[in-house]
Amino acid sequence: MSDQDESAGGNDTPDSGHERDDRGDGGRGDRADAHDRGDRGDRGGDRGDRGDRAGDRGDRGQRGDRGDRDGDRADGAGEQPREPSVFDAADRGVLGGESDTGGAATALRAVRTWAGGAADRLTTIHGDGTVFEGNQIFALYGSDRSLFVQGPVPPETLDHLGRVYCATAGYARMRDRLRDHRVLVLCGEPGSGRKATALALLDELTGGKVFRLDPRHGVDEITEDVLQENGGHLLELLTEDMRTESEPRPARSGRGEHTAVARRPATRLSELHLDRFGELLRGREAYGVVLVENGELADRLLRGRYGMYCAPPPADEVLHRHLWHRLRAEPDEALGDARARARRPDVVRALGLEELRPREAARLADHLARHWRGEMTDGELLAECASFVRSQAREWFAGADRPGALPEALPVLSAGAFRIAVAVFDGSAYSLAAEAAELLAWELAVTLDPDHAPGRRLFGTHAEHRPVQARAVLEDGELDLGPAKVPVRAVRFQGEALAGAVLGEIWHGYHNVRGPVARWLRALCDDPRPEVWVRASVAAGVLCSWDWIHGFRELVVPLAVTDEPRARMAAATALAEAARDPRVRPAVAAVLKDWAGSGEDTLVRTALLAHGYVLAAGSVPGSLDALARVVRTREATDVEVLVPASFSVARLLASGEPEPVLGRLHQWLDDGRINLANLVHLAVIRTLSTRTTHLWGLREVPELDEHAARPLLVALLATRPALAPELARLLRHTLATARSGEAALEALGGMLRRAAKDPEALGHVRAFLPRLAVDRRDRDRLRGLLNELVRDRDRPLDRNAARRMWDAVTEGANR
Repeated sequence: MSDQDESAGGNDTPDSGHERDDRGDGGRGDRADAHDRGDRGDRGGDRGDRGDRAGDRGDRGQRGDRGDRDGDRADGAGEQPREPSVFDAADRGVLGGESDTGGAATALRAVRTWAGGAADRLTTIHGDGTVFEGNQIFALYGSDRSLFVQGPVPPETLDHLGRVYCATAGYARMRDRLRDHRVLVLCGEPGSGRKATALALLDELTGGKVFRLDPRHGVDEITEDVLQENGGHLLELLTEDMRTESEPRPARSGRGEHTAVARRPATRLSELHLDRFGELLRGREAYGVVLVENGELADRLLRGRYGMYCAPPPADEVLHRHLWHRLRAEPDEALGDARARARRPDVVRALGLEELRPREAARLADHLARHWRGEMTDGELLAECASFVRSQAREWFAGADRPGALPEALPVLSAGAFRIAVAVFDGSAYSLAAEAAELLAWELAVTLDPDHAPGRRLFGTHAEHRPVQARAVLEDGELDLGPAKVPVRAVRFQGEALAGAVLGEIWHGYHNVRGPVARWLRALCDDPRPEVWVRASVAAGVLCSWDWIHGFRELVVPLAVTDEPRARMAAATALAEAARDPRVRPAVAAVLKDWAGSGEDTLVRTALLAHGYVLAAGSVPGSLDALARVVRTREATDVEVLVPASFSVARLLASGEPEPVLGRLHQWLDDGRINLANLVHLAVIRTLSTRTTHLWGLREVPELDEHAARPLLVALLATRPALAPELARLLRHTLATARSGEAALEALGGMLRRAAKDPEALGHVRAFLPRLAVDRRDRDRLRGLLNELVRDRDRPLDRNAARRMWDAVTEGANR
């Protein structure tokens, strides 16, 4: 019968009453003979169901389901069971299940986190044992706590404060409470304006008679003789003094007397101590303000009668006040010009902070004023602005392990671990960051004090207050699981530059921290949740790019040599991310070349996965060449090589440059070698069954975002319709090839099922089907598939959608 006759008289619809020979050769042509499958009439329901659940079926080779059915069929037909085919693994996820690689949003958020990197730091160490950076001073050496020191605040300091101070919210209530109780506790973060507010309050109530008390001493150590009559007293509690005190004490051992450090618990600040302090102040007609950093102590004191939270005033108002003060002698336009400079995009990017704290706003005002007067170039201004986040990171970690033993150092180590965890999980679920922080705190603690295994505080800092320790916020967010996005309580830094500054500070500044951080990241890379291992592997790649010689051996190699597929994928991701730096890329390329030719299966698979990201080879053609070099040397049935290689080819198709990939696939088919042809067929089958989001790369491809949940073939048809002829040629070849046709047809059935539930995808599939129905054998194959799907007794394909697909297949006969 000619094509015209078929079109005119043979246009039957699925299950329309004109079924062809009970779905024999009339429904599928000679496909059964070509694939040596026998009668599959009773398997349609099973195939349709599995095709629709491509994302959840896992490794079919482990189920034994196909093998059992094939064995039964062979026994019934009197045939020998067929040899296992490489295409039995066509729907196998590279990590076992399709969704194990996670969703694209997780990887892209991780990449954006590190886009800014971390710049170098400049530190000056003076001979008196202090480190000066910006306006931060850190003491390095010990001191004698027995001497209680106090000193007056210079009048010029109070005078300057009076001109530039911006009152915080609740200032009037603070003043009233201080006047009534004589003592006030202000809680907040360093740099938030606590000290300026305390000085302003004391200055107002005492007429400028303000004194600083020795911060090395607690409230319980203050005596009446150190308080000034009618004066105001400011005491800032140091973090370590809230935990413990250390004193040298003689100790004896079997080898004689020596000096040991005995530790006694520090006095826990309570309202009883504040009551006593208040009475002492009242007796001297004086006032006192105690500054406490946010945390568990602050949380407890805020519930009492002395504590108040000191919210930072608006940064814009602080900046304006300081600029006005510094430029008051300049022309009228100076203030407006300086404020305009502060809003310049390059200045905002250099700062990398969403909201400046008062101390930072004052620093920025000084830089802007100097820039306006010509004392600072644009480059110098941007460099100074970039130092803000580095100063914050330096302040967080400088001496964080004092006094050097557990449990005294554990609270600060936990805070540091939380900041590092937020850097790695910036924008992700708070629960993931908090758990990762606990694991890192354990690693840090056992490194500091191997003889004592640390425990976990059960009811420490509340989740609502803990992000403040990391200059972070909690907010509603989404977590991309691949097939779906779920709501989460997310944590993120208040500034895109903080993540790079935190990781750069601990990696470049403290060599001994590298060991526990590397062990921590490797453990996270072995976590089964993509939301965890993807984040950890990208962070590991960033560290490798900062110090290749150390990061490669400590982070990548232990992951690459393991038998765990997830760890190898993490190693490949880390290598690709490290190759983003062009200075490191040659080293990555050399490693992958060595691994590909090593003969060590785990290293070969890792190299194949790494080339799916484009970055290691520097281009899509280079990545394809690297994949082909490995596959050409292997047997055509080497599943352990073909599966990761086909996954990388599909990932390259989703990388934003599909044209060179399609061209190379056609070349491989024309090459004539079966191993390359099998690679092509497996990659084509993967485009039918794998959701686009699971083929995420480390480069942004915005055009695919709205098609993330659809199979890659549908996404390419929607975004690159000009590629439809090339895609159709590849798919027709895969369907018509005996060894791959059955797996391809099963994957195509799954894609059709998905399209039937998605009107937009159905439109793209209908436009594509005529290109697959070029000759009668093609049309019979597709009609037979549609009949099977419609007649599936458990989950029949929607008849309306099937009829539209049937009509589209018929259109192919008229072309």
